[in-house]
Amino acid sequence: MNQEKLKIGIYELTGCAGDALLILDCEKELIDIFNAVDIQSFLMAKSDNIEGELDVALVEGSVTTEKEIEELKDIRKRAKLVVALGLCATVGGIQARFGDREEWEENYKKVYGDIDMTHTRPVQSKPIDEYIEVDYYLPGCPIEKEQFLNFFTRFLKGNPPEKSQNPVCVTCKYNENDCLLKKGVLCLGPVTSDGCGSICINHNLPCIGCWGPLDVANRTAEFYLLQEKGYDVEEIKKKMANFSGTKIAEFFKKVGKEKR
Repeated sequence: MNQEKLKIGIYELTGCAGDALLILDCEKELIDIFNAVDIQSFLMAKSDNIEGELDVALVEGSVTTEKEIEELKDIRKRAKLVVALGLCATVGGIQARFGDREEWEENYKKVYGDIDMTHTRPVQSKPIDEYIEVDYYLPGCPIEKEQFLNFFTRFLKGNPPEKSQNPVCVTCKYNENDCLLKKGVLCLGPVTSDGCGSICINHNLPCIGCWGPLDVANRTAEFYLLQEKGYDVEEIKKKMANFSGTKIAEFFKKVGKEKR
């Protein structure tokens, strides 16, 4: 008896679509991917999209319009499992870096003025778990090929992957790199989720945090360490916020109070 294929939907909200494109870039494996599952919806890859019941929905991009909120809630109703795909979906992306409502409204008005939006109204950029329950997270900006294939294979076997609880520094040490923090370089390895293979540090470049913030990171220690290295508060905040979206907003509020 043939096992029924998993019904998969791949959806794109606001972002660069790099995560969906990465899946298409799995060129040698692409036919096997399409044969292994029943891909119901994937706008970038097929025109005959079906908006029916799903076993797994992969959603990339942040939520930035009222229409996307409705689309996302509809996906959640139809899917047994929802996966946040990439940095925008998991933490909101660079467009959600500080999350201050007043600052967002001020910047929005500078760009659009008093134009009344008729197609859909914009909202402050947020990750998808601000509006729906998310079952699994696949971080990255964008995600990486081997990471996705490992994730995909494990799902097929009924053994979905766990989110990494190690910082980039773990892999960095395995790769025998010198610690850039000891050299006074602003590196975010201690507060960034592992999984990238420490590729930047391997090439003597500091980690910029593009795999998103580590849940168990000691951000306070990193923040004050960088101050000791001579970096000013605003520079540190901008670097730490770039790829952290809304997920460390409370930490920045705390630091702001201490600064005053």
